[in-house]
Amino acid sequence: MLGWRGKNDDAQMTNDEGRPNDQTTKQRSETSSHSGLVIPSSLVIRHSSLPRDLIASATQLAELLPRIESVDRVAIDTEADSLHCYREKLCLVQISLPVPDVVVPRLRDDAGQKRRVVAGIGDAGREPRGPKAGRDHPAVAGLQWDYIVDPLAAVDLSPLCAALEPKEIVLHGADFDLRLQRPLSARMIEYAINDTHYLLPLAECLDSQLRECDRLDWLRQSCQRAIEQAALERVRDEDELWRVPGSASLRGREAAVLRALWQWREKEAETADRPPFHILQNNELRGAALNFASGRLPDYRHFYSRRRQAFRMAAQNAMQLPESEWPVLQRRFGTRPSPEAIRRAEELRRRRDRAARELDLEQSFIAPRSTIEAIAAKETCAASLLVPWQRELLEIKA
Repeated sequence: MLGWRGKNDDAQMTNDEGRPNDQTTKQRSETSSHSGLVIPSSLVIRHSSLPRDLIASATQLAELLPRIESVDRVAIDTEADSLHCYREKLCLVQISLPVPDVVVPRLRDDAGQKRRVVAGIGDAGREPRGPKAGRDHPAVAGLQWDYIVDPLAAVDLSPLCAALEPKEIVLHGADFDLRLQRPLSARMIEYAINDTHYLLPLAECLDSQLRECDRLDWLRQSCQRAIEQAALERVRDEDELWRVPGSASLRGREAAVLRALWQWREKEAETADRPPFHILQNNELRGAALNFASGRLPDYRHFYSRRRQAFRMAAQNAMQLPESEWPVLQRRFGTRPSPEAIRRAEELRRRRDRAARELDLEQSFIAPRSTIEAIAAKETCAASLLVPWQRELLEIKA
C-alpha cells in the first residue's frame, strides 16, 4: 500500500536546468537538520495528539510499529506534491491509531459533582497524548494516537508497509496534495493530522448506522470495487494527449507544431521535475504553435538558452513535416439512442427513483444518469458499472 522510499534530506535541490540551487539547498539543510517541529509558543495545535517530532528516522519508526501491530484498524491519509513535480512524490503519511481502553479515574466538574470522561467524535484528541502519554496521562475508550511520518527523510518505509498490510485501513479522499513545499508550518501540520484524527471515531459511527440499516455489506462491496478500480492501468490515447483546450480549431501544419511543442514540453517537465504548466501554459503553447506556423518567432523571458533552443528546434522540425504526417482531427459523432434504449432508460430511472424515495437516498448515489443511459444502451455493462447492491435496487439480474 505504501511502497515508497523517502529521499535523502541531504540531497541538493536543483533549479529547472538540473543545477544545484544554493539558496534552496541552504534553506532545506537548515530546516531538515533534525526531525523536530518548531512550533511558536503562541500557537498550539488543537484537537490533535501529535507528538512534538515528526517520525523521520528508523528508530522513531521502530517505536511506532508495535502500536500498529497492537490494533486492528488504522486511519491513514497521504499528501503529495503533484503541483510542483513532474511525477508526484509522497510528502507525508498521516496515521491515527485507537488507544486501548483503560479505566479512567473520576473527575470533578465545576459544581463538585463526580463525572467520567467520555470521548467521542466531538472531543476525540482533546486529552494530551503523545509517545509518553501512556505513562503521564490516562487514556479512555475512543481516544487515539496521531502520527505523521516524513517520507522525505532517509527512512525505509517497507517495515511500515508490512505492519499495515494485515490491518483494516480507514481512508478518505487522499488525493489532495500539499500546495507548498517544506518547511511545514504548524497550521499545515494541524491540517494534515486532522485528515486522519477523526476518521476512526467517525468510522465507528458510520459502521453503527450501516448495521442498523442492514447496509454494511453495501460498504464492503463499494470498497472492493474502489480497490479494483484503483488497480486498473489506465491507457491513454497517444494521439489525444497533446490536444489542449482550443486545439480543435488548429489544422494541418498548426496542429503538427502544437503536437511537437507539447511533446517538447513533456520532456522539459520530466527533465526539470516540474509540472508541464510550469514550463509553458496551455494557452501559451497554442499561441506559440499559431505564431510559428505564421512565420513568427515566439519567445518567453523565463526561457534560458538551452530551453529556448530546444523549443525552437521542436517547432522547426514540425514545420518541415510532409502533409502526410500532419495530425488528423478525429471527429466524434454521437449516436442517437434507439426507442428501445430510451424505454429501458426510463424504466431504470423509475426503479431508481422509487428505491431512492423508499430508502431516503440521493438518486445519483444509486446510479447517476450517465450510468443509467449506458446500461440502457448495453445491459451487459451493468456488472462493470454497478456493484451488487446497486444492481439489486435497480432489479438488474446478474
